[in-house]
Amino acid sequence: MLNHPTPDLLARFAALVGPGGALTDPEATHPYRMEWRDKYLGETPLVLRPQTVGQVSAILALANETRTAIVPQSGNTGLVGGQVPDSSGTEIVLSLDRMTRIRAVDAEGYSLTAEAGAILADVQSAAEAAGRLFPLSLGSEGSCRIGGNISTNAGGTAVLAYGNMRDLVLGLEVVLADGRIWEGLGALRKDNTGYDLKQLFIGGEGTLGIVTAAVLKLYPRPKGQAVAFAALSDPAAALALFNLARDRAGHDLTGFELMPRIGVDFVLRHIPGSRDPVSTVA
Repeated sequence: MLNHPTPDLLARFAALVGPGGALTDPEATHPYRMEWRDKYLGETPLVLRPQTVGQVSAILALANETRTAIVPQSGNTGLVGGQVPDSSGTEIVLSLDRMTRIRAVDAEGYSLTAEAGAILADVQSAAEAAGRLFPLSLGSEGSCRIGGNISTNAGGTAVLAYGNMRDLVLGLEVVLADGRIWEGLGALRKDNTGYDLKQLFIGGEGTLGIVTAAVLKLYPRPKGQAVAFAALSDPAAALALFNLARDRAGHDLTGFELMPRIGVDFVLRHIPGSRDPVSTVA
């Protein structure tokens, strides 16, 4: 059974992250307690914002010793409320939003090492500056963080060509629930030495450990890009078009989105200035 943290215990946790690393004021903790659509509001006595893997390790070791509930949080862009504490006021939020360093970019080896709090758009920019591509792209890329992308096995718009986050990770650094650090920041493309333990943490939602850093795969930047918008009569026709595009483009086909007419009509009805992309509807 988990315990309700006492004031003395909260002070012990706060001491682990130093000045500026612990938030207790309700106004300061509000962004960490509220899901971004304002649908779920939780309560917490403390938000911890470590800056190093050592601090994360110390936090989880103390939580394990005292049976204190920890809620890992990344960019807080999720839509199901799992990233915010519940209403009990007994759960401590552990945010990685100060662990944002791009530790290394290996353009020749096509890899990039980033801390889990790095914003996805910053990782994309670091890869671009090195003449490479990190292909994960999604609507929240300006605020979501790499640790959350890994823990939710994010897919994004280019999943057809590059796969889910599971396919974009070469190595991980993870802090386990008892505070031990698993050092798995390898960058090998071909590694057949036993169990691929990193896969346990990708998509694990932080239940088996907290990802603190990752080695990510980079790719050559595309030489060009083309986008087509096609109006089709039904999903069967869309599937036929998809198969045709895939046959012709192969792995160069990075995205294929199906947009139902009801969705277009909804946008036209509720967003002023929006324009119908199809002039006639059969």
